[in-house]
Amino acid sequence: MFSASDLKQISDHQLTQEGINAQIEKFKSGFPPSDLSENIQKGNGLKQLTAEEAESMITFYENNLEGLDIVKFVPASGAASRMFKSLFAFLTDYKGTDAEYEKMVADQGSGSVFTFFKKLDQFAFYEDLKAAYQKAMGTSLEEAQLKREYTQILDVLLNEPGMNYGGLPKGLLKFHQYPEGPRTPVEEHMVEGAQYAQDKNGNVKIHFTVSPDHMEKFTAHVSEIQTRYESLFGVKIEVSYSIQKPSTDTIAVDMANEPFRESDGSLLFRPAGHGALLENLNDIDADVIFLKNIDNVVPDKIKTETIRYKKVIAGILLDYQQRIKLALETLDKGEGIEEALSLLQNHLGYRPGQSFGNLTDAQKCDFLAQKLDRPLRICGMVKSEGDTGGGPFWVSGEDESVSLQVVETAQIDLTNEKQKEIFNQSTHFNPVDVVCGVKDKTGRKYNLLDHRDMNTGFITEKSKDGKDLKAQELPGLWNGSMADWNTVFVEVPAITFNPVKSVNDLLKPEHQGG
Repeated sequence: MFSASDLKQISDHQLTQEGINAQIEKFKSGFPPSDLSENIQKGNGLKQLTAEEAESMITFYENNLEGLDIVKFVPASGAASRMFKSLFAFLTDYKGTDAEYEKMVADQGSGSVFTFFKKLDQFAFYEDLKAAYQKAMGTSLEEAQLKREYTQILDVLLNEPGMNYGGLPKGLLKFHQYPEGPRTPVEEHMVEGAQYAQDKNGNVKIHFTVSPDHMEKFTAHVSEIQTRYESLFGVKIEVSYSIQKPSTDTIAVDMANEPFRESDGSLLFRPAGHGALLENLNDIDADVIFLKNIDNVVPDKIKTETIRYKKVIAGILLDYQQRIKLALETLDKGEGIEEALSLLQNHLGYRPGQSFGNLTDAQKCDFLAQKLDRPLRICGMVKSEGDTGGGPFWVSGEDESVSLQVVETAQIDLTNEKQKEIFNQSTHFNPVDVVCGVKDKTGRKYNLLDHRDMNTGFITEKSKDGKDLKAQELPGLWNGSMADWNTVFVEVPAITFNPVKSVNDLLKPEHQGG
């Protein structure tokens, strides 16, 4: 199946022929769907805190910072091209006829191209676009709008040699406007980190996963802004980077599950989704790791709840780490079985199967210790308002155990009526608001690769050069890659979730006015 040049390609990606064959077999067999057991609800997989309880957890976090190494981990390697999907389509199709103009004007929805141009001056990048347009075209942006030169405007915004916003990563786009000037998501993450992720000595560590193509631009941007925010908050900011490892790429196949060939006959490898970043997360050596996407940032005017609840879930993490340590020490003495079982079942999202009852006391102690001695994640969850994507569920395992999991829609067999009913009645959504504990009670770091479920990947259909193909993604970073973690789901305010998936999202009140 593979030629000598194929094998070199495989080797260059730090992959093996055996590993590629296993990927191809997965394309053929598919991934088994998740078996949803039931929805979460208050007291049954979901913590809902009173204001007093939330304040207590904030205080607990702030009082236990001594000696803690804290890192804010931000996946930021994706390009912003999907943000501008509708604009790219318009740029390709629009020819400026009266009929096309009338069609554009007819759609004045919040996400429309019409709205984009009507409110162009409300974007934080507007002044940059004015300058870039004047330089490129020799005329003003305002004049171009009056003349309906929409494609020229978009060409300057999205492509080179203009601003190239369609080719930059989201982290480097200007999102929010302030009296002192606009901020990028990178800057907003610095501002956030300074207010909830600084250690006892005032150090703020932020780690961005970036594309190799964007590394130079990221480092240049950080060098330009870092001292400004260090001075503003009286902290020392340490920024580190990593790239998605080539060894996490997956091979693409055609619709017959044969390796997809480029026009020159070479194999096609694709990045395997955010699950590939588990290796990057595994390389982080810290006591507390805040995990949050690059585009889920807001202006200062509504940051308060975000900062509060980051401290809340971090306090919950530290509290449960202490409880787990005590339970493990008690189990080591052959005692505390009921207490440890209650901690797992009622707090840490794991219910053993019926066979647990048949074990001896010594075996129960060993089993419970093994389940308690795992990485710990505290995940903020928001009430669902029709959001698409992952959600929190109780999921049945092959050993009849039931555990709390974040499950993507693609993992669910919606042709199964029971599964569809559970899914349709779900009440909460996963905003990727996670704080991670990746060390055991002695401070030894877990190998996170040992705690993923490789049966929770995805297969999607794509195309390249007009040819259909299948792509495979590794278990999602906060889905299957954390399937074997102890898990706590906490309800957080919806205001803490304001991602920018489309450029017009920046026009929402939450993103306007710093």
